[in-house]
Amino acid sequence: MKKALVISGGGSKGAFAGGVAEYLMKEKQKEYDLFLGTSTGSLMVTHLANRKIDALRELYTNVNQKSIFSNSPFRIKTVHGEKVVSIRHRNTLWNFLNGRKTFGESKNLRKLIKKKITRELYDEARAMNKEVVVTVSNLTANQIEYKSILECEYDDFCDWIWGSCNYVPFMSLLEKNHCQYADGGFGCLIPIREAIKRGAKEIDAIILETEVTQINRLPAKNPFSLMLDVFDFMLEHVERHNVTIGKLSAKHNDVQLNLYYTPTVLTTNSLVFDKKLMTRWWKQGFNHAKNKNDMMMNDFRTELVDK
Repeated sequence: MKKALVISGGGSKGAFAGGVAEYLMKEKQKEYDLFLGTSTGSLMVTHLANRKIDALRELYTNVNQKSIFSNSPFRIKTVHGEKVVSIRHRNTLWNFLNGRKTFGESKNLRKLIKKKITRELYDEARAMNKEVVVTVSNLTANQIEYKSILECEYDDFCDWIWGSCNYVPFMSLLEKNHCQYADGGFGCLIPIREAIKRGAKEIDAIILETEVTQINRLPAKNPFSLMLDVFDFMLEHVERHNVTIGKLSAKHNDVQLNLYYTPTVLTTNSLVFDKKLMTRWWKQGFNHAKNKNDMMMNDFRTELVDK
């Protein structure tokens, strides 16, 4: 019976997913045949397929803005202990003057991917015949594409991971094979249905959003913050649609589907990478998965007693 681990997009919130995955794979000793990820999830799945969880934790608890952006469109200030994000006009103008298509550039992330997802890691995953799949949005062909490590050369696979993570227009646009690619979350934020299509009969899906809406956004103060709010609105509804379709597909195909949502709103801007926060989120993810599994076991024992 094929088992799959599926991780949604969510930028810096990927640290929470790492904590959940650590609990499932280290404490529960779960083994998976399929690993599917979108955006930040695509950055994690190769390490998880190789059970390199400690290395993944080191990556997600030490990354910062400079690790991701070669030209950041964001100015981040701390006001009364809270992170406040505004546009960095000079950097954005520089990009436009140089004929770039986006507000910011994430070339540093491309370098980080090559550094952390090594050819050795790639070869190990292929040798184990683990299917590692990343989601990308083909803007040119107007379709979602799924790229498997078993079907890609090393450099191409790194490109697809980078493309899947690129939250345009704030990050770089991947131009490859005469097409333009962007964040896989624009089309499929949580690829549950794709895991089922690839034969999974048990799926653990980590969704980096709360199960129900818990916040009302503050009014936008400029066109830049309005664009972020609009994108977040669209992605939240894409995620809900993906989960609904995933649940229906799981029921139709007799698939066991376990969903792990974030219990609280972690951040309102997942493109802010703060080492302290991400370290905390990793621990929260681990503890949340542990508590959820403890509750499931207690419910199971209660059912047995009742019977």
